[in-house]
Amino acid sequence: MTNKVLLTIAGLQVMDGDQEVPVEVVTAGNYYHRNGKHYILYDEVTEGCSEHTRNTVKIGEDSLEVIKKGLSNVHMVFEKNRKNVTSYTTPFGDLTVGITAHQIKIEESDTDIDVQVSYSLDVNDEYLADCSIQLNVKSKDAGSFRLQ
Repeated sequence: MTNKVLLTIAGLQVMDGDQEVPVEVVTAGNYYHRNGKHYILYDEVTEGCSEHTRNTVKIGEDSLEVIKKGLSNVHMVFEKNRKNVTSYTTPFGDLTVGITAHQIKIEESDTDIDVQVSYSLDVNDEYLADCSIQLNVKSKDAGSFRLQ
């Protein structure tokens, strides 16, 4: 894997059993591998704001971490069958977020990494939604990349 990558993040929240809220981001990032973990760094720009958020995605053998610093601040940890609670700081106030991952699937090759996570999300100790994330990291020089 090269240090210049294309990152595709596709997420889905299912609220109240039937209301689906899809989100998709495609962006350039930087990749490195250290101590058995994959790291992807990228900046997130929020429309109407001059400040950006620096994102770090850390992929372990059976875990995913997302760290945001800047306009929003959070350290989310996804580990199978374990609830992780964190504080999510936004320009509108702080939220307590609980994440319980039910499935984590990670596949690696020389040119890309695919991660799939399904999890439950609660905010301020109230169940909010069942969610999923599909993440694809692809070397920029590996040719075309795929959208999930």
